[in-house]
Amino acid sequence: MLDIVSDLSTYAEWLDLVTSVEPAPSESDESGPAWFVTLRAKVGPFARSKRLRMVRTESTDTGARFDRREVDRRDHSAWTMASEVTEGPAGSVVAMELSYDGKLFSGPLEAILDAASHDAGQKLSDYAAS
Repeated sequence: MLDIVSDLSTYAEWLDLVTSVEPAPSESDESGPAWFVTLRAKVGPFARSKRLRMVRTESTDTGARFDRREVDRRDHSAWTMASEVTEGPAGSVVAMELSYDGKLFSGPLEAILDAASHDAGQKLSDYAAS
């Protein structure tokens, strides 16, 4: 399970909020790979997509963290996707945190992020089994 949550290219397969992931060029000051990630959220009748450049900023024996790192030298709202895997007698347990510090849709978006991380459990389990 750790290999799946540590590879952002798998997220479109099991996290509904992520609709596509493509490799992006890494900058010289980055220690790992970068991806262009398209997120899509629906609030009532409105849908919004956002394309972010994400980099793995932390990789441990139990999880990974990805942060938004744009290269256009502009100030952007932070996006973070972090996963922690705990192995237990019944199998793997994955704790996921999705966060956004911007102002746009902040109230409704929090509920969407919570629902997306909660709903990902069964899809992640199915993806790992395949």
